Amino acid sequence: MTVDYNTLAKTIAALTEGETDPVALMATVTCEVHHSDDRFNWTGFYRVTEPGVLKIGPYQGGHGCLRIPFDKGVCGAAARTGEVQLVPDVDAFPGHIACASSTRSELVLPVFDGTGALIAVFDIDSDLPDAFTVADAEALGAILEQVFAQ
Repeated sequence: MTVDYNTLAKTIAALTEGETDPVALMATVTCEVHHSDDRFNWTGFYRVTEPGVLKIGPYQGGHGCLRIPFDKGVCGAAARTGEVQLVPDVDAFPGHIACASSTRSELVLPVFDGTGALIAVFDIDSDLPDAFTVADAEALGAILEQVFAQ
């Protein structure tokens, strides 16, 4: 099964309409995205809980790392730079944190609120190498903006 981003965006918009609680929004987005595509093995948010620190938020899949500093791993790089991290081979990423040894590729998007403040990163892992595309990043980025930057 491959994600239909148009349908996914409409579904998430309908489910999240009027909701303002960030954790409720994160839980809903995670569930919908995770179950939309067979490539997505682990899907979830790492929340900014203090300066320079991400902590696990709502997720689907096996356990995640509990705490990630901004200076470590793919999630930390997305938080530190504010830029999407599209990693076709996690073993080739300097400082990759192996929360799950089966992960082969990763897509991490920074999540900003309506004021432009970084509130989290959205992390998707795949057991397949080179599983993600720029089109995935763009479509997911638009969904995250629709949900969190209002």
